[in-house]
Amino acid sequence: MTVTRGLIIADPWIGHILDGRKDWEMRSQATSVRGWFGLIRKGSGTVVGLARLVDCGRALVQAEMIANFDHHRVPVDMIRRGEVAKWVVPWKLANVISLARPVQYEHKAGAVTWVTLSPDVSQKLAACIALQDQSNDTLPPPSRSIDHSKPLSTTSDQAGDAVRRTAAGAGKASQLPEGKHKVLGQSVLSGGNIRNNHIKLSPLMHAFPREVIGGSNKAEAAPRDLTIDWGGPETAKTDIDGTKSIFRARGWVRRFFATSGARENDVVIFTETGPYRISVRLERRKPEL
Repeated sequence: MTVTRGLIIADPWIGHILDGRKDWEMRSQATSVRGWFGLIRKGSGTVVGLARLVDCGRALVQAEMIANFDHHRVPVDMIRRGEVAKWVVPWKLANVISLARPVQYEHKAGAVTWVTLSPDVSQKLAACIALQDQSNDTLPPPSRSIDHSKPLSTTSDQAGDAVRRTAAGAGKASQLPEGKHKVLGQSVLSGGNIRNNHIKLSPLMHAFPREVIGGSNKAEAAPRDLTIDWGGPETAKTDIDGTKSIFRARGWVRRFFATSGARENDVVIFTETGPYRISVRLERRKPEL
């Protein structure tokens, strides 16, 4: 699998794509291109995601644009004012991947619609697709509940970002009885949290042991890790970056957001289930009346 080109997309549209809310990228012209390409956030100099271009529709009239808001996310008032009258051709996307770490690329002069990516960048992006394919083979269907009934033990995986979740009696010693679980607090998700695969911990930093809070980089990692039960087939181990108030390892956060269908203003609940062990679950925030 190769990714040889990228498409520059401005905010807020690229954010909607990465969040899974937008699967039509509206353009002024049709394209015959199909397959994987890089999602480039305008002005960033980086590829921040990947998507597969599966189809290109015909130009839409105003009524069709309004009727298909859920696909393109262009506000109705903008459509009616004619602000997007030029961009009415839907490029239809699938299999969007938000990269945990954006990949820098060289923007050569003259690039207008498609950006040609270097072999090095293409190789890095292909590896991301392969990793996503492996995750899709192992992850269960999305679920919003976390089963604490099975004791867990852990063995390190190659990425160093997560540990395999397996049933074992050895995990019993580290689990508190369910009646002893303690809610540590909650964090409200922003669009930026979801796009960048992190959870803001500043409202509950006081609830975590000091020994799991480290500095700004891996060289300043904390002496202890937390074990995170996030509802997937594996737990994760990570300390906390005390300078940013986020979990240092974020691969599991991306998977947690993806499997739980996280959206802006959803609430993440943190519960202590054992020594240096917490569970996270997602709750929908009810809209204010």
